Amino acid sequence: MSKTNEIAFGGGCHWCTEVVFQTLKGVVNVKMGFVSSEGAASSFSEAVVVEYNQDHIGLFHLILIHLHTHHSTSSHSMRTKYRSAIYTFKEVDTIRSKEYLQQLQASFNGQLITQVLPFVAFRSADPQFYNYYLTDTQKPFCKRYIAPKIALLLKQFPQFVDANSLAT
Repeated sequence: MSKTNEIAFGGGCHWCTEVVFQTLKGVVNVKMGFVSSEGAASSFSEAVVVEYNQDHIGLFHLILIHLHTHHSTSSHSMRTKYRSAIYTFKEVDTIRSKEYLQQLQASFNGQLITQVLPFVAFRSADPQFYNYYLTDTQKPFCKRYIAPKIALLLKQFPQFVDANSLAT
């Protein structure tokens, strides 16, 4: 019997983040919207909730891909709207996520700013924006910002990409 788990990721525009995870083998569902945590991170920030089959892709690789597909070492003025975060639903995922971030730090020139935060709430994006990239890959935003992320996935993580998910 396969196991599914949920994790949420924030880092950049949720239009970009949505398709990154939609293209991965083992990802069952991606919900695009806004996530809040607690304390200083209680405001809603653009993010996706990812349901994945642990028999096909693990948390380590989801985090690895997330870190490489947004500016995970860049602190900028828009970080409230685009919080670099891993939102966990379970304590075991909190512990693992923190361990994985420590392990992966060596792969980056700059300091990772990605936070591991408890998931508190989700607010869905407007349905007209669901599947933003896959609906029209030729939109200027898609060509400028999203297509390079897809190219990076295909180059650095081809073993995890479901080529059928990119067929339009």
